[in-house]
Amino acid sequence: MRLTMEYIYAALLLHKLKQEITEDNIKNVIKSTGVTPNEVMVKALVAAISEVNIDEALKAAPVALSTTTTATAEPSPAGAKQESAEAPKEQEKKEEEALEGLSALFG
Repeated sequence: MRLTMEYIYAALLLHKLKQEITEDNIKNVIKSTGVTPNEVMVKALVAAISEVNIDEALKAAPVALSTTTTATAEPSPAGAKQESAEAPKEQEKKEEEALEGLSALFG
């Protein structure tokens, strides 16, 4: 079974707010969104997180940063088109790597 991001976000929210990550607290966060929590997923998440130092895991996770380029000279129209086509691909790859890092932490 693979945990979905909603459950991981619930755990991260509880951690950020310095609340204990328990089954009841995870269920309450999920319920507050109007969704019925999956009992098996809640149990799996709490069991998986009990062995993880979340602060250390977040420090070790790759972070997707916004990449902006500043040019000192104006690019040629052909160069601008190529650069603008490559930038979203690089950003998408960095975002995927960041999400993979987080998913590896929790499931």
